[in-house]
Amino acid sequence: MSSTEAGWVESQRSAAPSGTPVPEEQHVEVLPARDVPLGGPRAITVRRTLPQRTRSLIGAWCFADHYGPQDVATTGGMDVAPHPHTGLQTVSWLFSGEIEHRDSIGSHAMVRPGELNLMTSGRGIAHSEVSTARTTVLHGVQLWVALPDQHRRTAPAFQHYAPRPVLIDGGEARVFLGTLAGDTSPVPTFTPLLGAELTLAPGATTSLAIDPGFEHGLLVDSGEVLMAGTLLRPAELGYLAPGGDTLTLTNTTDSTARLVLLGGTPFEEQIVMWWNFIGSSGEEIAQARHDWENGTRFGEVHGYDGAALRAPEMPKTPLKPRGRVH
Repeated sequence: MSSTEAGWVESQRSAAPSGTPVPEEQHVEVLPARDVPLGGPRAITVRRTLPQRTRSLIGAWCFADHYGPQDVATTGGMDVAPHPHTGLQTVSWLFSGEIEHRDSIGSHAMVRPGELNLMTSGRGIAHSEVSTARTTVLHGVQLWVALPDQHRRTAPAFQHYAPRPVLIDGGEARVFLGTLAGDTSPVPTFTPLLGAELTLAPGATTSLAIDPGFEHGLLVDSGEVLMAGTLLRPAELGYLAPGGDTLTLTNTTDSTARLVLLGGTPFEEQIVMWWNFIGSSGEEIAQARHDWENGTRFGEVHGYDGAALRAPEMPKTPLKPRGRVH
């Protein structure tokens, strides 16, 4: 899922009392979401927090869409026709509902709550995403990971993993990538990464050991949560720079909070992102578009009832590279 829209401006908010010293590494940036309609036969609207004009990446995480809960009887659900990807991995994670995934390397899988579906595009893949007839409420996140240049042309692949819940103070975690709370996902990554769903009981506080070499992002699905003393509301993403080895989270509400914690070592390469492609230059992106429109390189998605998506026209101005904010 993607769009060609540009990012927006982040804000910063602190819940700590005036004058309270906060270590430099514990300053939290609050990245607000904005609504973005996705194209296709049945468009849905998502809340997008990455990329933004002032922050394109958190580790190698370069894209975060958050959607639902949506009543499928009203919205029609998700129907994203076959479309291409290069230079990235898609991470599909649901809170409710079910999505049927088909791709051009022959994968056919169901995306279900609490189960990771990770697709590596590498040099090129196409896939479709359709909510199933069993789905009544659709709710989840779609995330992208940028591949480093040395792996950007790797062979396409698909992996599925259902992490077990592990207990943390005041809640539990499901670690789908990387290591947290004593649990490690077996799914390999091309750069050091962390991805986990967290739930916190009403009023609970937890302190998690984190890698000080990682930058972290916390996406709030439900509840209002203090991240290192900064209040995050639903659909907001909090950013924490590298340096700290502990992350303290507090659920300030009287209902269970649900969060997605992302992390990774700073991604120092410049990348070009446009539509569903990531590359190292505008010329590389233009070639990917040409190949898709001419039916080469990406293969065919079998089993989808309908036509593939057409690529939008390339912008008239040169594509600008994105990189980490230092």
